[in-house]
This record gives sequence, structure tokens and C-alpha cells, in this order.
Amino acid sequence: MSATNGSMPAAVEEGVLLGLGNPLLDMTATVTSEVLTKYKLEANNAILAEEAHLPLYAQLRDEYGASYTAGGATQNAVRVAQWMLGTSGATAFIGAVGTDDFADKMTASATADGVKVAYYTGGGQPTGTCAVLVTDGGAARSLVANLSAANTYKVDHVKDAKQWALVLKARIFYIAGFFLTVSPETVQAIGAHAHETGKTLAMNLSAPFLLEVPPFLAAMKAALPYVDVYFGNEAEAGVLAKAMGWDTTDVQEIAIKLAQADKASPRPRTVVFTQGAEPTIVAIGESSRLWSVERYGIIPCAPSELVDTNGAGDAFAGGFLSGMAAGVPIVECVARGNYAANVVIKRSGCTMPTKNEFTFRGNSCQY
Repeated sequence: MSATNGSMPAAVEEGVLLGLGNPLLDMTATVTSEVLTKYKLEANNAILAEEAHLPLYAQLRDEYGASYTAGGATQNAVRVAQWMLGTSGATAFIGAVGTDDFADKMTASATADGVKVAYYTGGGQPTGTCAVLVTDGGAARSLVANLSAANTYKVDHVKDAKQWALVLKARIFYIAGFFLTVSPETVQAIGAHAHETGKTLAMNLSAPFLLEVPPFLAAMKAALPYVDVYFGNEAEAGVLAKAMGWDTTDVQEIAIKLAQADKASPRPRTVVFTQGAEPTIVAIGESSRLWSVERYGIIPCAPSELVDTNGAGDAFAGGFLSGMAAGVPIVECVARGNYAANVVIKRSGCTMPTKNEFTFRGNSCQY
């Protein structure tokens, strides 16, 4: 099969992918394990900031020379998808920010990336930030999100004609699980629209705590019937199985169970579980039938090239979503995700070079 470039700009319409989530300014710094201990944090975990964590942000700025990039899980994935697709305005993003310099920086950054943003700015709070603590030579990261303005988002904003026009234009919606802590009503509105119009809703499990805290788990279960594509990792899969009462710790079996879980439409659900350096599992099924389950190898990264794993999962999701938008087969969606993640982990934060060099040659990446 001949090679095809991953950008495929002519094949993608404007506004095809719409993300809704928590826009945050990422503060990334390489720290010692003592900093994690001081704030009672765990490597490779994500939490919402509490009062005890607030001094952390100033410490990262003053003592560790933190770098700043436009972030938040959903916004990161949308930025990566936009980079992979190449057509300016192919993607859009909705969320809440403040009326401050941080918001201006995020708007400028996302716009420069080609993403159309429609931020809600009426919450009266400063733009949210996320502390990204990198340890273990770049192999581990701990995220502490101070949502601030992001936490003020209301469903009325997306239902306003200006924002709803973006909803009507999109074919694919992407929402990270973190948004369930802010506006589950918005998730329900988007899910209902996707169901009624035959569009695609993709979500990410995002973090173990979202499956452990009862109100957040309830919001996830309420959204579940509308979700056509789920992303997650092996840690989240294990917590999900426990929360759902599934008597298994096998990641592939959990992917199958989630694929066949309650769904509003008869269309099959696709579940994509990454496992770090281990093969990615993709299960496709509906309640009465398992359509397929496959394992796909990753692109190896030499330890000497590894800079920062923060954003790797978001980059994978963004790459995969770009494949969905372009209408390519699952194997190329995975290849796009692998490529994007491999690029991002060799850089600081969820950042990308000016252009992607992805080329799909039709080779199987099955492990």
C-alpha cells in the first residue's frame, strides 16, 4: 500500500472536532521526590488542588523555574489533533477562563495552533492552573489542578447560539473525564445531541479519583450510555473495574466489559486502553456481541530521548481523534496516536514542533 501523509488537510472540514473541558495553564517543572512527599503527592497521578497545595504553585515558579504552556487534558488533545490534521479551524474548544494575562496567553497560543476557542469568561475567577511535577528523569509526572475559572463553566454557555453553532458543525466531540467535576449537565447536553444526530462522543476516564469519588462516578455512569469511544490507561482500567463491580483485574477483559456496557444507541463502542510501554488494547463491541479486540505495539523511546511524559496520554488521544476526523481505519488511528505521543514525550510539556511528519505506510502496528 502506498504511503499517505497523516495531515490529509483536504479531507477534513472546518470544525469537525469540538472539545469541551477545563482549560488550564500548565506550570511544568522538574522536581525532587521530596517535593512530592512535602505535598503528599504520588508520581503518575492527578488530583484537584486543596488549600494545602496552594503554596506549591509559587514554589514551582520561584524555586524550579516552571515553564508555562496552554493546557488542560481536553485542550491538549484538541491542540494535538489540530496539529495532526493541519487544516486551520478543523478543531474548536469550549471551556471557562478568567479575564487575565493567563487567559490572553492561552487564547493566543490556541489560536496560533489553529484551534478556534470559545471561552466563557464570566465566572469572576482567575484562569486555572495545573502544576506538573516531573520526576524520575522525565518518566513520571504528578498533576495538581487548581481549576479556579475552569470550575465556573455552566451549560447555559454552550447552549447560547454562538457556541451551539460550533456544536452543530462538529461531527466528533471529545470530553476528558475531569469535566464531569465541573459541568456534568454540559456533558449530558452534548451526549444527548450526539445520540440524536448520530454524531460521535469520545471521552477519557482521565484519572483514578474520578472513578472513586461517588458524585464523580455517578456522573461518569450517567454519561456512559452516550459514549461511543473511551480512552484510558491501565491504572484507570483497574479502578473502573472495582467501581463497576467487575470481578477482574485483566486490562483486556475490562476493555471488553466497558465496550459492552450500557449504551443508548445500537452502534458499537470502541475502548482504547494505553499501557505505558506495553501494547495498547482496542476493544470494539456492543451488549450482545464483541466485534474485535486487538493489541497494538507502541513506538519505543530510548531513555536518553525521554524528556517528559506529561501529556503523553492527551497526545495519544489527540492523534487518535485526528484519525477519526479523517475517517481512517482503526490501525491508522492508533498509529497516529502512537506518533503524537512519541513526539510529545521527547519535549517539555504537551508541545509539538511546527509541523508533523507522520506518514502511514499501511503497515500493521499489531504487537
